[in-house]
Amino acid sequence: MQQNEKLSEVLSDLVQINNDRIEGYLKASDKTDDPDLKALFQRMIDESRTYVSQLNQELARMGADVETGTTVSGKIYRAWMDVKATFTGNDRHAVLASCEYGEDAAQRAYDEALRSDDPMPYSIRELIANQKGALKSSHDTIKTYRDMEKVG
Repeated sequence: MQQNEKLSEVLSDLVQINNDRIEGYLKASDKTDDPDLKALFQRMIDESRTYVSQLNQELARMGADVETGTTVSGKIYRAWMDVKATFTGNDRHAVLASCEYGEDAAQRAYDEALRSDDPMPYSIRELIANQKGALKSSHDTIKTYRDMEKVG
């Protein structure tokens, strides 16, 4: 039973980081009028909603409660994003840099989940690895957009 509790905790943490990501991109979308960024941010929101659904399906299959919350650090990050926007005027580079910071946090959470010594069914480990890979691609997209703003 303890093994299931640890696994459900790992999955809940990943749901929370994806919920943080959704909230962060909703906030970032509010901070820009650029249609290309709004479309990009919506794609990231949709991606995380899919991951939340997949992870919560696994939690339900295990008999655990589905997760709907966000992390404390995610709430702190979004508050920091508000403060930072006050000083930077919501420019594209600043918004994208804040988004990249959030993407880095998601990568760390997934790395931690995959490094866990706790037993995990192959199907769940594969799900986490696949989500991490897609999130890495999204991270790189955000970084590319941010870097173009430095040059442009």
